[in-house]
Amino acid sequence: MPRRFVWPKQDLVGAHQELTEPVVDLEGFFRGDEEAIKQASDIIKAACLQHGFFQVINHGVDLNLISLAHDHMHNFFKLPTCDKLRVRRMPGSIWGYSSGHADRLVYLKYCEAMKGLSLSIMELLAISLGVDRGYYKSFFEDGCSIMRCNFYPPCQEPGLTLGTGPHRDPTSLTILHQDQVGGLEVFSDNVWQTVRPRQSALVINIGDTFMALSNGTYKSCLHRAVVNKYEERRSLAFFLCPKEDKVVRPPLDLVCNQGRRMYPDFTWSDLLHFTQKYYRADDATLQNFTKWIISPK
Repeated sequence: MPRRFVWPKQDLVGAHQELTEPVVDLEGFFRGDEEAIKQASDIIKAACLQHGFFQVINHGVDLNLISLAHDHMHNFFKLPTCDKLRVRRMPGSIWGYSSGHADRLVYLKYCEAMKGLSLSIMELLAISLGVDRGYYKSFFEDGCSIMRCNFYPPCQEPGLTLGTGPHRDPTSLTILHQDQVGGLEVFSDNVWQTVRPRQSALVINIGDTFMALSNGTYKSCLHRAVVNKYEERRSLAFFLCPKEDKVVRPPLDLVCNQGRRMYPDFTWSDLLHFTQKYYRADDATLQNFTKWIISPK
């Protein structure tokens, strides 16, 4: 294996237990059932206080659309390398490679569905934090999003490398659909834990920007992806972000309850610029970004 793909031993500690993450049933939320809404928000609160990760079922996203998006991703990654390299990601850009998929309409519909779901989850996050139900939903309604198609080929020496190293997403909210191969792991209770794929479920994790919007109350999820010796693995990731020039600032109620601001004001454009130009996202992105944003330039 080329040395550039070999990870430090401390990052390769194996996961020996499965994360018993909560599964949130959204059917009652969409029905307007207040008892079900409270139950869902309570589950989300417990998860976000601990590790920032949960899964949702009965989420309202057409499973046929998810399957179709996976099919198109599969077709793209089977193309010859020379064809894929025509749309390779350029240094300093978040775009590339996946933008070369043949049918962008499928991904447009997919992103529209995920945006709608993410705004519903924002309502539940607001309820769970005890702030106005519409606060975060309105904050993100004019926001932007990023979609990423992940492909992890088989690796003959999976004990030496990772598909994606340990990191917290700098974005606000991630909605992931993984195939049935498995490989996603979450750091909780000071150990790495595996996440069992669920066919009809969507994985949700909190990112750094929402951690700041909750004034540090909710944890940005530390996670990684391992590789498989025998099978390819694919996943579809949707990242919710605020409008680039919007100031990221927690609700005053949260600040008053905690007594102080945990992070300075910033915009998503600031954080995006930092992670694309100066710093590769890891488990300390928000802390290092905070130091950078307040330092003299």
